[in-house]
Amino acid sequence: MVQTKRQLHLNLFLTGMGHHEASWRHPGSETGNNLKLSHYVKFAKKAEEAKFDSLFLADRYAVSRQGAKYGLQGGIEPLTLLSALAAVTENIGLIATVSTSFNEPYNVARRFASLDHISNGRAGWNIITSGTDGEAQNFHFKKIPSHGLRYEKAREFLEVTSKLWDSWEDDAIIADQEAGIFADDQKVHEIHHKGKFFAVRGPLNIPRSPQGRPVLVQAGSSADGIDFAGQYAEVVFTAQQTLEDAQRFYQEIKARATAFGRSPESVKVLPGICPIIGKTEEEAREKEAQLHHYTNTEFSLHQLSNRVGVDLSAYPLDGPLPPLPATDGHQSRTKLIQELALRENLSIKQLLLRLAGGRGHYTIAGTPTQVADLLEKWFENKAADGFNIMPQLMREGLDDFITYVIPILQERGLFRKEYAGTLLREHLGLKRPDTDTINLSAHA
Repeated sequence: MVQTKRQLHLNLFLTGMGHHEASWRHPGSETGNNLKLSHYVKFAKKAEEAKFDSLFLADRYAVSRQGAKYGLQGGIEPLTLLSALAAVTENIGLIATVSTSFNEPYNVARRFASLDHISNGRAGWNIITSGTDGEAQNFHFKKIPSHGLRYEKAREFLEVTSKLWDSWEDDAIIADQEAGIFADDQKVHEIHHKGKFFAVRGPLNIPRSPQGRPVLVQAGSSADGIDFAGQYAEVVFTAQQTLEDAQRFYQEIKARATAFGRSPESVKVLPGICPIIGKTEEEAREKEAQLHHYTNTEFSLHQLSNRVGVDLSAYPLDGPLPPLPATDGHQSRTKLIQELALRENLSIKQLLLRLAGGRGHYTIAGTPTQVADLLEKWFENKAADGFNIMPQLMREGLDDFITYVIPILQERGLFRKEYAGTLLREHLGLKRPDTDTINLSAHA
């Protein structure tokens, strides 16, 4: 097959045991290693050897008692873990989730600049606004602020962090030992930001990092989330259940980027794909059924109730999902779940199993060729620029994807065999921002 000019991007959504909610109960899972660095080092090295663009760590700021009882909860803080993984990898990108709702811009800017320096230019920031009262109550709020207010704060938060990353010009460091001058102070700038949510003098207390700024990643698919992504995001993680929905979302993101004066190619759309791979489709289905066997209905129902903001325990499991009210929480995922239940005429019990493998991301149980065909179809039909790979069973699933699927993608000319550079921006085909080319305050 003739080599295509455009190649897909692959990110590994890293978890301790896997994305299926019962993965930790599977006999092949090394549950005792969930908090051990060596466990994640193995995954990171395998992903880098396979030439994945990046690793990604999600994060939440709360845990429920039921979650602690039935689910594998309490993961390592993302920036801490990725800083450690930076020391044992050389090329793979490192994307950490940090919320704008429960942090300060100065601290976040400093931490990501530090990760970018430590990793020699491989840092990415997955920007979230958080969406549950349980999280808010760990940070002196009674309930989560409104959806619109959270995004308004996120915009100013990003404005401040960007100003701070740019507060040192690229050539500010002189390091003249004889003259005793480390930096040209005329190229180190106070930012004097005063806004609705933040007042920050600056400059940042660390020089500009190898990428200038970390790659900006975003995962919201609500109206506010799409607008935010079109303005600022360089990578968008998304959950889509059909090719048609993925195509519509892809076009909407590209159109929003264009409306804000950006090139459509400056933002990469990566839907989540949760594979289970077998030598035959039947074998893959058996693997999926085994994972489903380990699910706990009480826990699954609790998770879904939290996700949609409605206590579903009062409704019959064999009945349909009830109409869901508007929410200030996870708007786009709630909408996706409603549409999935209606489209496939699922009972609540059936819906729980459909969501068990990926929380609303697309799940597939099939052969390596079937998985590769799906990725190629979405990629070639403008539904994706690549994929957020989410193995339902991390150890076995990652090995299967690397061993069986990636070679097919490479043979078809769809995925790299070697890295073209060392920076995450180079992997993604993104430009390094200059200090004077992006004025976020103009869009605030």
